[in-house]
Amino acid sequence: MTQYVTRAGIEADPKLAAFIESEVLGPLGRDVDEFWQGLATLLGEFAPRNAALLAKREELQAKIDAWHSERAGRAIDQGEYQAFLREIGYLVPEPGDFTIGTENVDPEIATMAGPQLVVPILNARFLLNAANARWGSLYDALYGTDALDAPPARPGGYDEERGAAVVAEAKRFMDEAIPLADGKSWADLSNVKENGIPLADAAQCVGWNEGSCFFKHNGLHIEVVFDAEHPVGKTDPANIADIILESALTTIADCEDSVAAVDAEDKLLAYTNWLGVIRGDLEESFEKGGKTLTRKLAVDKTFADADGTEHTLPARSLMFVRNVGHLMTNPAMRWDGEEIPEGILDAVVTSAIGAQDVAGLGRYGNSRKGSIYIVKPKMHGPEECAFTNDLFDAVEDLLGLPRHTIKVGVMDEERRTSANLAACIHAVKDRIVFINTGFLDRTGDEIHTSMRAGPMMRKGEMKNSAWLKAYEARNVGIGLAHGLSGRAQIGKGMWAAPDLMGQMMIEKIGHLRAGANTAWVPSPTAATLHAIHYHREDVFEIQKGLPDAAGLDELLTIPLADGVNWSEDEIREELDNNCQGLLGYVVRWIDQGVGCSKVPDINDVGLMEDRATLRISSQHIANWLLHGVISEEQVMDSLRRMAAKVDEQNAGDPFYEPLLQNEDGAAFSAAKDLIFKGVEQPSGYTEPLLHAWRLRRKAG
Repeated sequence: MTQYVTRAGIEADPKLAAFIESEVLGPLGRDVDEFWQGLATLLGEFAPRNAALLAKREELQAKIDAWHSERAGRAIDQGEYQAFLREIGYLVPEPGDFTIGTENVDPEIATMAGPQLVVPILNARFLLNAANARWGSLYDALYGTDALDAPPARPGGYDEERGAAVVAEAKRFMDEAIPLADGKSWADLSNVKENGIPLADAAQCVGWNEGSCFFKHNGLHIEVVFDAEHPVGKTDPANIADIILESALTTIADCEDSVAAVDAEDKLLAYTNWLGVIRGDLEESFEKGGKTLTRKLAVDKTFADADGTEHTLPARSLMFVRNVGHLMTNPAMRWDGEEIPEGILDAVVTSAIGAQDVAGLGRYGNSRKGSIYIVKPKMHGPEECAFTNDLFDAVEDLLGLPRHTIKVGVMDEERRTSANLAACIHAVKDRIVFINTGFLDRTGDEIHTSMRAGPMMRKGEMKNSAWLKAYEARNVGIGLAHGLSGRAQIGKGMWAAPDLMGQMMIEKIGHLRAGANTAWVPSPTAATLHAIHYHREDVFEIQKGLPDAAGLDELLTIPLADGVNWSEDEIREELDNNCQGLLGYVVRWIDQGVGCSKVPDINDVGLMEDRATLRISSQHIANWLLHGVISEEQVMDSLRRMAAKVDEQNAGDPFYEPLLQNEDGAAFSAAKDLIFKGVEQPSGYTEPLLHAWRLRRKAG
């Protein structure tokens, strides 16, 4: 049973209340009583509005369900369908011409193009690694992954043959990004100390420090390290020991899909880690190779230009924090006898922590423009975006921050937001810094919204469906039409296979060619490799030549499997794939509290899984169950067979609790609920069931 202390009528977890008062408000010099009273007033206005928005979602869904049920078996006419959606308020009028007015945006967001990391905020070590991923060794990234078209390193220490291939590939990249004069190659450089570096464009060299030369191309920096004593540098004709790329320009510290945060203990850890990043003193010690290592935030890089003027380059990613959506509440605080909306809690506490950065209290600083960057996920349409805008206004007033200090990144990952994206942007037009396509959650919402329209096509086929292509293109087109280029990020989603970097290097450049000036990657190493793409393509030039956004017809084309008769083998294959992925993720979430990890798929390929992938799998099975494509018996048979496979895949984990012979356990029970109660879940979200079962598991 949670114990509370009372502040201005708010019941709060004692440790969380003490943290807010001493660690957050204290350094800001804020009056504690005034804060709690202001928060109570804020809750009085926004908690009921939050509840009303959730009720509106259910009301619209019920009308859409009824419309599809009445027309069962009939082809959908887009004119009739869109007229119905407008009649019920699902589609709203376009806002007309406008340009966003966001000001005080850091260049990493507004005028630079580069990779973006998303990291679970509960894991301090991962959070530090991500924050420090602003710079990454190209040599290490090529040597340790399959991105290099060369045999993998042989075991037993440094592989000189592979090392030579890495150096050759890195210098070929330098020939592209920083070409030398007279067609010479970086491979031909020698004795740089005496001969210098004969650049085709001398302006690309921005300066030197004691051991490195810094270059700039497409807005990104490259550091070439010269060290004749280094094991690599001493064998290199030019004594180049490493080539270090400016990589993850921005990082999202995630309180949402990639974490399992269900109570005050979890929320306190999230906020403590966020404060450590903002304050600059976050550290994490761990054992490796028999030694204790300590991670800290990296110190800025310095160099002098040709005139001797000193310059500083940030060593850390610019940090966003992703709050949770509007749906969930959390027992960490109660107001008027009820748990408060977790999204409101996040908005207040993460902003109050960010206010320390605005006040210049951090060791290093995050935003050099005095802004706080919050990503807001899972909003349904412009009314919910307007609620977030009003909430951030109120938080700014509560904390004494200037208007629009808090910036917002809008995840375009729900169907009603995609269909009304211009109106959503308009609702936050003076604080928006980011739109991003979250195709995983978006697919889950696509299935749930049209759950009763008929059986959906197989998951793999959806990647080539009309709505998904229209969704990705419209996001960019609408963003550009309303002035995001040069002022905000237009982002694309995650590369989910962290071990398949060679394939990533082939495919992910497509995000730039589609007009995205940032895209998500699963690791610091992936960020360094993906940075190469931003040297090969000038995104801002690409954006100038892209077509206007298309209309709604393709976006609203439901991915139904009309006229398809799958074989028994095809049905079993699809069901097994869904059940294996679902169990592999749920068992870690429920039993271990791991919200995001590399989960082996049915073919034993490690994929980054979070709640968005789970939403697709559970909703897809629920859809096929609803329409009789599969039976409950088939689902249970698949769950049991896939439980054996997941147990085998996790056999080496000492903390793992097997699923087999444990069908009454929390993890297997949660998996069944996600499927058999999938139709009734709000918007098809997995959080209500996951949170309930995780809380039960934590309680023993």
